[in-house]
Amino acid sequence: MGSGHRPAHLLRHRLGRRFGWLWAAYGTSALGTWLAFGAFPLIAVRVLHAGPAEVAALSSVGAAVGAAVAVPLGPWVEFRRKRPVLIATDLARCAALLTIPLAFALGVLTFLQLLLVTVVVAAADITFRAASGAYLKALLPAGDLLVANARFESTAWTTTIIGPPLGGAAIGLLGPVATVLADAVSYLLSALGIRATGGHEPRPERPKEARVRAGDLLDGWRYILADATLRPLFFNTTLFNGLVMATSPLLAVLMLGHLGFTPWQYGLAFAAPSIGGLLGSRMARPLVTRFGQHQVLVVAGTLRAIWPVGLAFLTPGTGGLLLVTGVELGLIFCCGVFNPVYATYRLERTEGDRVARTLSAWAVTTKASTALLTAGWGALGSLLGPRTAIGLAGVLLLATPLLLPRRAAAPLPEPEPGPGRA
Repeated sequence: MGSGHRPAHLLRHRLGRRFGWLWAAYGTSALGTWLAFGAFPLIAVRVLHAGPAEVAALSSVGAAVGAAVAVPLGPWVEFRRKRPVLIATDLARCAALLTIPLAFALGVLTFLQLLLVTVVVAAADITFRAASGAYLKALLPAGDLLVANARFESTAWTTTIIGPPLGGAAIGLLGPVATVLADAVSYLLSALGIRATGGHEPRPERPKEARVRAGDLLDGWRYILADATLRPLFFNTTLFNGLVMATSPLLAVLMLGHLGFTPWQYGLAFAAPSIGGLLGSRMARPLVTRFGQHQVLVVAGTLRAIWPVGLAFLTPGTGGLLLVTGVELGLIFCCGVFNPVYATYRLERTEGDRVARTLSAWAVTTKASTALLTAGWGALGSLLGPRTAIGLAGVLLLATPLLLPRRAAAPLPEPEPGPGRA
């Protein structure tokens, strides 16, 4: 019997203490990230007097270089115990972020240091995501993966709601460097939480080749492109995420510049709709239980694509504020349903000894394509105006449902429970 037929209280009990610590670690680091949301651009502008090109480089160049650095780490992580990797990447992000308040206190902070820290954090983020997906698949039976991913998604949206307002208040009182320090501490607490999961994790069997070859770096992409269900989902999520994120700077220019919205109105328009993500993530499992995984994946993936084009019709005043809030609410709600289902579907379709490489390749592509599309849409916004560029992205997003898997695929055989399972 699948997990969808068990009472909710049994599911909570079944996930166990080890998942509880992993979940707590995730929530702590996610809250730290959202507390420090926007801190780096503020430091660049207010402390280092950086210009627009330098601020853009923090998000685009830093992410792209970080993705390139992470490429060889996927095959390396595959044949390592995942819990030590998770702890190490948390500590690496903590150490890198701590250099910012230290350099600021000593009066030696530079833009180059900010850029290098973004590279380290981006590479560690990708590596952490790859290792955590593999660790989660080893930790829980396949029937509990959707429950676990829904909890992660719910936590992500909860921290999105409460983190930026708290971070904004902290920045107003203590300055942006204080939130970077809080983010660093959150990674330290996350590492301690992951360490507390305990349990025995067997070392993955390594192939006969003793070291990673250049061709092995592409194994994750080969696996994705060879799978008839992962391949369309890979292109769908990469293109969707990239186009949505690429329009964010243009929307800020349109709202704060051309249409005259105040900063608090802009913040409210994106913070309040995050409640939709919380609601959507809580509905994901009941919807899958009733309609089936593939049906929910396709419907939610299609519905989330229809909302962004509405942003091209944004107007000033209360009507415009309600429009952007409504569009974001619909978009985020659909994403809240889609994301845990998609994350579970992807894990189920990936063999246990391929998870780290597959997730690493997926995250690298998403980071790099988002950076590229952001730069491209910035250029389009300069040539055509932000409204036209936002509308063009919305039209292209309407085509992304064509890339969703057209038929349900049987999950891969679940391996026998071993000593590494909870």
